[in-house]
Amino acid sequence: MDKNLTLEKYLYQHLAGQTAKNYLYTINNFLKLHPKAKRYKYQDLVSYMAGVREHYPNAQTCNRVLAAIKRYYDYLVYTGQREENPCMTITLKKANNQSIQLQDLFTNKELEALMHRENRYRHLDLRNKVIISLLIYQGLTSDELIRLEVGNVDLDNGTIYIKGSSKLNRRTLELKSNQIQLFYNYINETRPMMMWRGKINKLLLNKLGNLISVDGINAMIEPLAVLYPDRPLNPRSIRMSVISNWLNEKKMSLEDVQELAGHKWPSTTEKYFRVDSLEQRQLINKFFPL
Repeated sequence: MDKNLTLEKYLYQHLAGQTAKNYLYTINNFLKLHPKAKRYKYQDLVSYMAGVREHYPNAQTCNRVLAAIKRYYDYLVYTGQREENPCMTITLKKANNQSIQLQDLFTNKELEALMHRENRYRHLDLRNKVIISLLIYQGLTSDELIRLEVGNVDLDNGTIYIKGSSKLNRRTLELKSNQIQLFYNYINETRPMMMWRGKINKLLLNKLGNLISVDGINAMIEPLAVLYPDRPLNPRSIRMSVISNWLNEKKMSLEDVQELAGHKWPSTTEKYFRVDSLEQRQLINKFFPL
């Protein structure tokens, strides 16, 4: 550890000459834009990189910026100015990954409206409201919905357990207050009447008493699309909207949203950040000109 080692010397000691020069330029621009960067936390750097990606559609450029910033915090750790590198685990999607079109998503108020569309069959209406509530409040995927079992619902504690998969982590999520009575009525009154074909432990059944399918969930949501003809409404777009709203409307931390959504990597959650501040755009344009 050498507390007197300058950033420039550190970079030239650990990197090739041209790389060190490029990194130093990027880091200096970053520090001009963020004079308090030495004390930045993970969330601050996620927000910063979201702004960089907003300005630079080229993934290679964004990754070069991130690599330089990581080296800056490596330097602070190396010289004893910090104990950890706050952006070590931040990763960016590759260029061939499709970005989230946040303007096509739905607000919390718009999602809530889906709960007020009634079905002419009361037992299907209750089941449908259970499904919609899990989509708009817990942000579940269709695959997670069809794998739910009655035993995963704990009405006494107001929670629901979501099993993990190869793509998503397991998690226990809180139920909203208006879901408790809804689930109670469905599980104890409606669902037993739907099980005329025999006992089944899955939570969500179709009208024939069998396990509901992903196609069945899509078919249930499809009639609701008339509410928003200008945007695609389906289980996937609903889940994406919920995650975006957690981050951008409710201002929840990225770590909390990652856990709620079941994402295995923070980079999956990061892409839902909305960076639309005029001031931030102007600063990015000033210090990272095209």
